[in-house]
Amino acid sequence: MWKTGLLLLFWGLLTSSELQQEATEPEPRNQPPSGKLDFGYVPQGDYKTLAYYEPGVIGILFHMVHAFLYVVQPNPFPEDLVVKVAKDKFGAIQSEYQKPENIVLTLQAIYYETGFMVCAVLGLLFIVLLPLVGLFFCLCRCCENCGGEMHQRQRKNADCQRGLLTTLLFATSLIITAGVLCAYAANQNLSSQLEGMKRLVSSNLEDLQTFANETPTQIDYLIAQYATAKYTVISDLDNVGPLLGGNIHVELGTEVHPALDGVLRMAGAMRETKEALENVSVSLEVLQEATGKLHFNLSLVRSSLNRTLNDPGCSGEDSDATTTQLCRSIHSSLAQLHVSANFTRLPDVNNQLESVNQVLKTDLSDIIQKGFSSFNDTPGMVSDQMRDVVEGARGLLDVISTNISSFSKVFPVHSSLANFTNFIIHTQSKIEDSYPEIDQIDFYRWICCTGLCCMVVLILAFNFLAILCGTMGYDKHASPTTRGCVSNTGGTLLMAGVGFSFLFSWILMGVVTATFLVGGNVEKLVCEPFHTKELFKVLDTPHLVNPEWRNFIPGYMYNDSDLDLTVENFYSNCKNNRSLYSAMRLDKVFNVTTLLNSSLYTKEVAKMFDSVKIDLRGIVLLESEGKQSLIDFSETGIAEINYAAYLAEVNKGVTLVDLLSYANELEAQTDLMPKGPLQTSLKGHTNSLRQIHSQLVIPMEQAMKYVRARSTLNQSIRLLERTASDLPNKITDVLKTIEAAQYLISQNATHVAIQETEKYKQTIVGYFRQYIEWVRTSLTMEVAACKPFSNIVDTVEIVACSFLVDSLNTFWFGLGCCALFLLPSIILSVKLAKFYRRMDTEDVYDDIETIPMKTIPAYDTMTRFPRASAPPRHIDW
Repeated sequence: MWKTGLLLLFWGLLTSSELQQEATEPEPRNQPPSGKLDFGYVPQGDYKTLAYYEPGVIGILFHMVHAFLYVVQPNPFPEDLVVKVAKDKFGAIQSEYQKPENIVLTLQAIYYETGFMVCAVLGLLFIVLLPLVGLFFCLCRCCENCGGEMHQRQRKNADCQRGLLTTLLFATSLIITAGVLCAYAANQNLSSQLEGMKRLVSSNLEDLQTFANETPTQIDYLIAQYATAKYTVISDLDNVGPLLGGNIHVELGTEVHPALDGVLRMAGAMRETKEALENVSVSLEVLQEATGKLHFNLSLVRSSLNRTLNDPGCSGEDSDATTTQLCRSIHSSLAQLHVSANFTRLPDVNNQLESVNQVLKTDLSDIIQKGFSSFNDTPGMVSDQMRDVVEGARGLLDVISTNISSFSKVFPVHSSLANFTNFIIHTQSKIEDSYPEIDQIDFYRWICCTGLCCMVVLILAFNFLAILCGTMGYDKHASPTTRGCVSNTGGTLLMAGVGFSFLFSWILMGVVTATFLVGGNVEKLVCEPFHTKELFKVLDTPHLVNPEWRNFIPGYMYNDSDLDLTVENFYSNCKNNRSLYSAMRLDKVFNVTTLLNSSLYTKEVAKMFDSVKIDLRGIVLLESEGKQSLIDFSETGIAEINYAAYLAEVNKGVTLVDLLSYANELEAQTDLMPKGPLQTSLKGHTNSLRQIHSQLVIPMEQAMKYVRARSTLNQSIRLLERTASDLPNKITDVLKTIEAAQYLISQNATHVAIQETEKYKQTIVGYFRQYIEWVRTSLTMEVAACKPFSNIVDTVEIVACSFLVDSLNTFWFGLGCCALFLLPSIILSVKLAKFYRRMDTEDVYDDIETIPMKTIPAYDTMTRFPRASAPPRHIDW
């Protein structure tokens, strides 16, 4: 039942979104990057279990035990042996033991267990022989042998022997004390870790409940986040004009905008031409008026000077040679009194101005703005033509949303998880109900282990009290028969300790041997391979459980043993808090593409967009009136203006000669003439020239009216010259460019529209792919994170190995140390008791002074070994 429920749970997890689309629909290459969607973070449960154990100080004892076990069993983990035994299931080995392969297998097992077997044999010998030795020892002492005779021979080194035996016994007792403390610490640790075990079990069950409670929430979140992709698609569909039409507009704009800009520049050239012609006309009138006045005044002065120079006083008989020469010089210079820039000779530009004004009656700028407006309305035209596609896509989005919502209701995910939660609660209740029984069992175990420790403590108490009494009651002047009660009590306690040692040591060794074989093998065959992951290799051995299954988990769960799903992979993925979907490799088992196949919707969207035929032939960049206006502008005659004549006159000075210099020179020549009417008349003409220079020439050179007129005329003529330069060809090029742009829109815009529509379609489809990829990634990494399952395995390892096995091994290690050192304790106690107990007889010597010791022959045994005598009788004894 649990397998069916788990499969149903996995199925429910997967039917909420499409995960295997990439397997059936590969992503197209060279897609334009679509907008990045933010689906937020999948809500995660808070798992409380911290599957980690730090033993603390007692860990030192654990390491000592591990080191001892390594010495006993240094062989590596017998993976092949375990696999062969597991595959055989022990049947063939038991039934067909004589087969060579089974004999080899048995020998391999014996070789691996050599250390344990040697220790076990030694333990059994200890268990069997020690009671026998104790029995024979007791019988021997009863016969006053084996130290049972209450007689002690005196030796010169008796005190040294006594001290040495006391020291050795004390040291041995200390070692036994360390061993019993080690065993007691392990016993207490096992009981104290019981509460930690309860907390670990409780937190693991709570994590499983969190897993079951959070998984539906995560699934609902995945389903709800479809709205993010849906609303983004709806937004892009609502803005299909700015997005799709805008992209088409940008692509076509690379050709259209330069064409329209060329026409716009030509319209500006028309206006500038008109302004330039107007400026030429006005400036020409101003300059013609000014040069006319100057020409008139210079003509009057020139005529007057000519009449004066024709006077008889200048060229008659009455004139002298100097005057005649001066008059002749002045008369020859009169030709310089003329205007230099004669603007009256320049032709006007009224005809050209009239032609340009006629052309400008057609508002070319307005026509161009209409072309711009028509082209800029491309997004609106696209939006109108895409209206049916947008409505169809909206309907498709609603269908997808309904299907996704319905899929979550088809399968009883919530009810399955609710049943799983109830199962966890029921299991937790049963476990908690068993806690009192576990506590009682642990109490009995603690009592038994403490009783074993108390056996050793009783022996240690006898040893330490005996040493204390023997040391405190020691009298170096007392003979063996006259020792005090305290010293005698110490010897009695030693013998009591020996008796209890014989009674308890074999029991201790039996417990040690049994627990050593169990705990040591569990540590070497289970706990240690688990840490090195060699145990996983055994579990993942192909065909281990079933000869037909390559991997037993997929073979058992999915009936597909070839699926790459191993125990180690499952544990490692859960250890890394990967999702159950990824850890269980459900992507290869459950194919929900048939239920939620987004490729079908993608194809439907593609059909909708492929049916779109965007028509932009309604865009008119330049109307026929605008084209005619450009042609008329080329025929206005501005190219026929004599620009060289204008520029030649503009660049000339006002007069041919500087009038002021001419007047000064005339005055100097006049001063050389004799005084008289001629001189006076010439000086009058000199003043007239100065007045003309100051009143007409200087204003023409400095007044803004004339300066501006000359400058404007110069600039306007040059502007007109540039404009008129190759004007027909320029207009022809502009018309060709605008015709090419119009042809692109009318005939070739379909190709651009198809390209941009494909990009737009891929953007829309990209939102679905992002959602599906996010769902797939979330299911792989976040949804139903299976950390609780690896925590359960770790908890079992902590409870079994760190709590139970390590404590058990430490317990037998301590007791074993005690049992082994009880042997030297027995021997030392028996020997030392002779020095503590009061003897019945002692060695008595004759008067030493009367015996010539140096003359005693070596063979005289009567004096070498004195006779024994009874102790004296005292009233207080």
